[in-house]
Amino acid sequence: MTNLAPLLESFFTERLYDQRRASPNTIGAYRDSFRLLLGFAKERLGKEPSALNLEDIDSSFIGNFLDHLESKRGNSVRTRNHRLATIHSFFSYIALKEPVHSGQIQHVLAIPQKRFERNIVTFLTRVEIDALLAAIDQSTWLGRRDYTLLLVALQTGLRVSELTSLRVEDIELGRGAHVRCRGKGRKERATPLSKSCVIALKNWLRENKLNPTNPLFPSIHGEALSRDSVNYLVKKYAKIAAKSCPSLARKTVSPHVLRHTNAVQLLNAGVDRSVIALWLGHEQVETTQIYLDADLKTKEKALARTAPPSIKGKRYRPPDRLLAFLEGL
Repeated sequence: MTNLAPLLESFFTERLYDQRRASPNTIGAYRDSFRLLLGFAKERLGKEPSALNLEDIDSSFIGNFLDHLESKRGNSVRTRNHRLATIHSFFSYIALKEPVHSGQIQHVLAIPQKRFERNIVTFLTRVEIDALLAAIDQSTWLGRRDYTLLLVALQTGLRVSELTSLRVEDIELGRGAHVRCRGKGRKERATPLSKSCVIALKNWLRENKLNPTNPLFPSIHGEALSRDSVNYLVKKYAKIAAKSCPSLARKTVSPHVLRHTNAVQLLNAGVDRSVIALWLGHEQVETTQIYLDADLKTKEKALARTAPPSIKGKRYRPPDRLLAFLEGL
């Protein structure tokens, strides 16, 4: 019997920390996946995580775990696939360490990703953006912080993890104003700031007298905001704004929707896809294709440039009474 604990520990310390130098966000995502897996194993097998053996985590068990994520926890197919990718990464790592279990490992690695429908991305219109920002009460310290945070998010398209990790030293408000961040793949990029963002940030820094290493958007305790906190405040203001802008009530507004909004605005302004990919920190230009699919204005412009067919259409009339009946169903 092969104990699971030392293999999992070495996966984090040796593979993720030493070999791949994974970011804290990646480490956190892997950690959460295995916490769920170990909790499910304790419930189903009646074993403490440290007492589990590798043989307990076979393909059948993994399949049950994935079904549990969707049916019991209500996770989406996309989230289910992310959890499976984490498990695949672990089993790929131990394939050379535990050749005696090669059959079990191959069965787990053979579990396929589940296909899912790709919906059109959600983004905000200019009217909805104005309503969202207007919903924030700027007479309070929290309101001024939240206004500045959402304004920067909408104008830069930063990921929520990039927003929460910003320090005062990461922004330049002089000539060529911009914000620096380190995104996925440890890639550092600089994003220019609009005049309205510069003014809001100057007022924010003037009010708070923050040190260069302080979080740019701190909590009331002076610590960096969490992802959940940003998600909460975005949803809170979207709910308030929906009272004056009913279209917001039909949308699920999240920090990532603000990122989508920035991308569609750039697209409407005629910015090339390759520039948008650099702006957002995408690995590939093809990733920006989702914004072309979502933006109806771009499609309408393309339609306006095409010539309508010269042949006039005719109405179809079924030649038989029975066919006419079937057509009407």
